[in-house]
Amino acid sequence: MTAIQTKSLTILEDQLQHEFLACKKAKQYAASFDNPALKNLANTMADCHRERFDRLFNYLNSHA
Repeated sequence: MTAIQTKSLTILEDQLQHEFLACKKAKQYAASFDNPALKNLANTMADCHRERFDRLFNYLNSHA
């Protein structure tokens, strides 16, 4: 298995943080909306960010 270079690791770490924050914000927006369509949209966005976070996390774990 190939080791991840330091620069790539830094980029992946930043991306993980961005996805985590985007998911958290989308969940907060979903909780604040009264409109069911907006609530559903924000929850869908949170799910997408969570899936990307999980994929990045699993990628990093597979190269640990």
